[in-house]
Amino acid sequence: MGKSLKKIILFIIGTISLVLGTIGIFLPLIPTTPFLLLCAFCYLRSSQRFYDWLINHKVFGKHIYNYLEYKAVSLKTKIAALSFLWVSLIISIILVDILYVRLLLLVVGLAVSIHILLIKTLEAK
Repeated sequence: MGKSLKKIILFIIGTISLVLGTIGIFLPLIPTTPFLLLCAFCYLRSSQRFYDWLINHKVFGKHIYNYLEYKAVSLKTKIAALSFLWVSLIISIILVDILYVRLLLLVVGLAVSIHILLIKTLEAK
């Protein structure tokens, strides 16, 4: 596979990951962080310009940089993620009238919460 074709494929995967990660901000069943990290990985190997844009993005940049550099997120980010996750899940559980879907949402919420809590907390500077 030629270098330019590889870069094009990585760029497409990165862009799809960015879209899915962005959707994941609003839909709690789609994981935001793994998609944004995949996006950063793909952009770094395909387009320095888009990687720089992502790392310096006012919403995503700081969080991706902190995770890549320190393998940690801020306490504020954890609180925001958990709050948004559980508000979304509770609304979904109230609106869905199928018991096994409610249970699935609860299990996913607990698993994601545990994952978020197990990520190192970035020390305030």
